[in-house]
Amino acid sequence: MSGGLAIAGLGPGDDALVTPEVTAALAEATDVVGYIPYVARVAPREGLTLHASDNREELDRAAHALGMAAAGRRVVVVSSGDPGVFAMASAVFEAVEAGPPHWRDLDIRVLPGITAMLAAAARAGAPLGHDFCAINLSDNLKPWALVEKRLRLAIEADFAMAFYNPRSKARPEGFARALDVLRDACGDARPVVFARAVSTPEEALRVVPLTEARPEMADMRTVVLVGSSLTQIIARNGAPIVYTPRSAPE
Repeated sequence: MSGGLAIAGLGPGDDALVTPEVTAALAEATDVVGYIPYVARVAPREGLTLHASDNREELDRAAHALGMAAAGRRVVVVSSGDPGVFAMASAVFEAVEAGPPHWRDLDIRVLPGITAMLAAAARAGAPLGHDFCAINLSDNLKPWALVEKRLRLAIEADFAMAFYNPRSKARPEGFARALDVLRDACGDARPVVFARAVSTPEEALRVVPLTEARPEMADMRTVVLVGSSLTQIIARNGAPIVYTPRSAPE
């Protein structure tokens, strides 16, 4: 048997947003590896073994998947959204670099998916329609000082911003600090989009000015999009349209 490893993005939640490429890889897999709730999205079938593990076990998970691929298994490592955006692709390649030399010769493919940032932006309109950046607000793998530095530089550059992992039960104060930085450095009422569980039955979308944004509006299932100074709101019946123009003044 010829083994291989695919690192796949399952999209934001709705099965309709899983790419055909990922669906085909899952259909051919002998093993699926990933965080418990993501593996739960893969339907069991004969000939497929599901390997679910807890959060913060990324490197062990990656090594397990690589070992099975080296033994001839067809392995898919699953992430939500896109595997290259704050997800498992980097962890797998970290494990490859640190692991035995033969892992470097494995057939490894990264299969892109629709990340939560893009699904949320589509629901809101086009808030990322001009230059933007994505920042993971978690300080589990980097110091808060670096998070704050990147926030301030992004504001100085007038990017629209997408925030992942804004607020967890373990560190509820992080997003409050981020909002303080935003209000201090922006000094305006630019729109903030709170997009929770987009494309699932629990989806909720809320648009507020920065001056009214509060920490409790976000949790770990929320992506927060912050407009640039040029981002506009089109009022209409129902949810407003939020968009950032394609051009900037000279």
